[in-house]
Amino acid sequence: MKRRIFLLLLMLSFVFVSACGKSGQDIELELEQEQPIPTEPEPEEVFKYEAPLTGLGTNQKLPNRAVMVMMNNAPEARPQSGLDQADVVYEVLAEGSITRFVGIYHSGQPKIIGPVRSIRPYYIDIGSGYDAIMVHAGGSPDALATMKHKRIAHLDEIYNAGGSFWRESFRKAPHNLYTDLDHIWKGANALGFRKEAAVPYFSFKDSTEEASGVSAEKIDLNYSGGYRVAYEYDEQTQRYKRFTSGKPHTDLTTGDQLAVTNLLVITAKHRILDSEGRRAIDVYGPGVGYLFQHGKAQEITWEHKNGMIRAYINGNEAQMYPGNTWVNIMPSAANQAEAIQFSE
Repeated sequence: MKRRIFLLLLMLSFVFVSACGKSGQDIELELEQEQPIPTEPEPEEVFKYEAPLTGLGTNQKLPNRAVMVMMNNAPEARPQSGLDQADVVYEVLAEGSITRFVGIYHSGQPKIIGPVRSIRPYYIDIGSGYDAIMVHAGGSPDALATMKHKRIAHLDEIYNAGGSFWRESFRKAPHNLYTDLDHIWKGANALGFRKEAAVPYFSFKDSTEEASGVSAEKIDLNYSGGYRVAYEYDEQTQRYKRFTSGKPHTDLTTGDQLAVTNLLVITAKHRILDSEGRRAIDVYGPGVGYLFQHGKAQEITWEHKNGMIRAYINGNEAQMYPGNTWVNIMPSAANQAEAIQFSE
C-alpha cells in the first residue's frame, strides 16, 4: 500500500515539474499553433450577362428577341408545361370565366411549352411592347386582322406554321397542342422573321433588401368558377407558391409547384363585345393594384409604359426583386375588396 502511494506521488511530481519546466514562450507557441486558420470567403460569382426581364445573372448568351406564347388554362389543360421557365407571365380573362396565360420567354429555356391556344387583341397589346414573336393557334377575327394589318411576326398553328407545333396523345384536342423553342425558332427562320429586337427591362433592387408594405402571406384572387387563384408565401425560398381551385398548381414536366418572386395584381377595364363573350380589355391604363414581394403588399398605380405594364409607388417605378414576375389582370369592379384579398 505504501509503495502504491509513493509511486502515485512520484508521478504527480513528474507532471508538475514538466509543466513548470515549460517557459511562457513555449506555452504561447502551443496556443498559437492551436488557433484555427481563418478561411477567406469565396468570391461571388460574376456572370457575363444579366437577363433584362428577371435581373438574374447568366453565363449563357441571351437571345436577341423574346417569344410570347398563348397558353391554355382550362381544367383539362392543367398542369401546363413551361410556365415555370417564363420570365414574365400574364394571366388574363378570355371568354366567360376562362383565363389564359401569356408567357414571355427570353432567358428561360423550357423543354416543352403548352398547351397552346388562340390569341385575342389585348394579348397582342401585351406582347407588342416586347416586340416578341407571337405563338398561338388561331384567334378571334379582330386579333387575326390586327396581326395582318400591323404585319406582326407570329407563328399560327392553323394558318402559317403548323410544323412548329405537335399534338400529344395523353390529352384531347384542343388541350393537347405543344411546341418548344427549337420548333419556334425553326418556324421563325422559315418565315424570315428577324432575330433582333430591343427587349424592355424592369428596374431591379438587391435581393437582400428588405421588402416594404403590409404583411401579405396569403393572397386570394377570386376569378369565378374553376379559376380561383391563391398564392402562399414560402419564407425559405422568398417566393409565392401558386394554387388553382384549391390545389397546388404544378408544372407537368418537372412536377414542381409554380412559384413567383414578384406578383403584380392589377385591375383594368373589361367590356363584353358580342354574344360570343369576347372582351375588350384596357391593358394600357392607368389603373390601380397591388405589388406582392417577400411576404409584403404595397398599393400601386400602373400603366403600360416603355414596352410593358409597370407599377408605380408614389410616382416612382416600383423595383422588382431578381426573379420571375407574374401579372394577374382582373376586372375593375365595385367589389374589388372581395376580388383581391390578402392576409398574414
